[in-house]
Amino acid sequence: MEFHQIYDPMGNPFLSTFLAAVPILTLLYLLALHPHRDRLGKRHYGITAPKAALIAAIVTVLMAIWLVDMPVPSAIAAFGYGSFFGLMPIGWIVVAAMFLYTITLVSGQFETVKSSVVQLSSDRRIQTLLIAFSFGAFIEGAAGFGTPVAIAGALMAGLGFRPMAAAVLCLIANTAPVAYGAVGTPIITLANVTGLPESALSAMAGRQLPFFSVLVPFWLIATMVFMHKGKWKQVWEIWPAIVVTGFSFSITQFAVSNFVGPMLVDIVAGLISLFALVLLLKVWQPKNKFYLPGEEEAMKSMEKKQSAYTRGQVARAWTPWAFLTVFVFMWGLPQWKTLLNSLDFWGLKSLYNIPVPSLDQLIFRGPPLVTETVPEAAVYSFNWLSAAGTGVFFAAILSGLFLRLSKEEWKLSIVRTAQRMKTPLITIALVLGLGYTTRYSGLDAILGLAFTKTGVMYPFFAAMLGWLGVFLTGSDTSSNALFGSMQRITADQLGLDPVLIAASNSTGGVMGKMIDAQSIVVATAACYEDRNEGANAVGPIFRAVFFHSIALAVLMGILVMLQAYVFPWMIPSYTL
Repeated sequence: MEFHQIYDPMGNPFLSTFLAAVPILTLLYLLALHPHRDRLGKRHYGITAPKAALIAAIVTVLMAIWLVDMPVPSAIAAFGYGSFFGLMPIGWIVVAAMFLYTITLVSGQFETVKSSVVQLSSDRRIQTLLIAFSFGAFIEGAAGFGTPVAIAGALMAGLGFRPMAAAVLCLIANTAPVAYGAVGTPIITLANVTGLPESALSAMAGRQLPFFSVLVPFWLIATMVFMHKGKWKQVWEIWPAIVVTGFSFSITQFAVSNFVGPMLVDIVAGLISLFALVLLLKVWQPKNKFYLPGEEEAMKSMEKKQSAYTRGQVARAWTPWAFLTVFVFMWGLPQWKTLLNSLDFWGLKSLYNIPVPSLDQLIFRGPPLVTETVPEAAVYSFNWLSAAGTGVFFAAILSGLFLRLSKEEWKLSIVRTAQRMKTPLITIALVLGLGYTTRYSGLDAILGLAFTKTGVMYPFFAAMLGWLGVFLTGSDTSSNALFGSMQRITADQLGLDPVLIAASNSTGGVMGKMIDAQSIVVATAACYEDRNEGANAVGPIFRAVFFHSIALAVLMGILVMLQAYVFPWMIPSYTL
């Protein structure tokens, strides 16, 4: 049965927008605001992530059926499609990353890794810049889709950062690189759906994000210091490291995005930022070290034990992470993906494209989202070999063989990973099911269309629309696919530059990455070894990052406004 999306089902834009927001408001309320008391009578806010996601998912399906008359089979199919996507490839990435991390723990090699990081710098602020920002940006550029939060979060938790702090810091750090994540996929997708030149969109984003690539390291360290009841003085103490990290990344980000293209921006910028900071640390160290509460004596003791490890031992301990870097980079290359997807193992294909029944080519999106009514594809790609998680999994297997794990250690690694990932996988599946139901029913489009009524203020709200899109879908790529065409149509109607407005969908969207439920669940899975504790942490983490997300999105909106009306020379020249 065909379903044509309806964008004003109540005949009243305000009421339609409010009702379309009910599923999202339900999820937010349950995660962050619902009051309850524990057994001791202490008041808490928010219920566990799986319960919140399940209730919100049910509300979403019911609203899709009731509000916009989506056929029941289509609503159920959309939820199932999203759930399977949540398990593969998103959940698979986290499982594989946790498996590799657990192998390093079980083998005892992570203690050597911790010691070598302390040898480079025992200052927790420096470690945050190295791992959450620079290394996370490289992983974002190579793989995307939650991989940087999973890997950087696990590393930071393993190094002794409290799970809450590790999750929050990795989520904030994973902003400025997102538009060029997964080898430039968001920008490439944006070019495809808008018909605008890929090079122009890449260049435009590269004239917006570098300002934030300078700001985010400072923002990150300020957040880290104040989370641990520090002072402004402790932020400014490491200004050389913040400046080197931010400027080396932003200058590279601008140069590659404007003169090369979107595919290698984060990979090159992340590596240069990482190496620049390491080189700085060879000649400069902060006078006053910043330690986490209660760990000063332990860190000083670890510093004294550094000589106990030879270079060979340190190299051996870091080998799994080197394998990870190589495999993630390889699995991010389009040519490698194409090769893997073409393989056939005695009748077992490496890629299965499965049209989703009751959904594929049966959902029609119409004006003003697009210029003419078109059917939506809904094809589930089961790319078990080329999925980013498979690359991480191969890195884990190779690491275990290299470290010569015993049968007992292999078994322990598998069991601990399975126990840790059970609850997060259920939550990720529910959240992605909710998101896909919202998308195919058109509920998210109803919310997005509300932003197009803002007239002269639209450049600001174009960025906020991108923010909303990522918050709803969990992906800058999906947000661009959802709202990219509408951004161009609206820009043409208002006489605004379409490249500026379309690019702002992606650059504004990156600020929503830290608050989408998918990213937060991935962060909790990576940082909390106790899955029940992690399920209870989703609400507090959301509350902790919400202000940062809104504030950075507003700043991006202001920048887009200035580029539209005050500094139009910043918009790259292009021909259509």
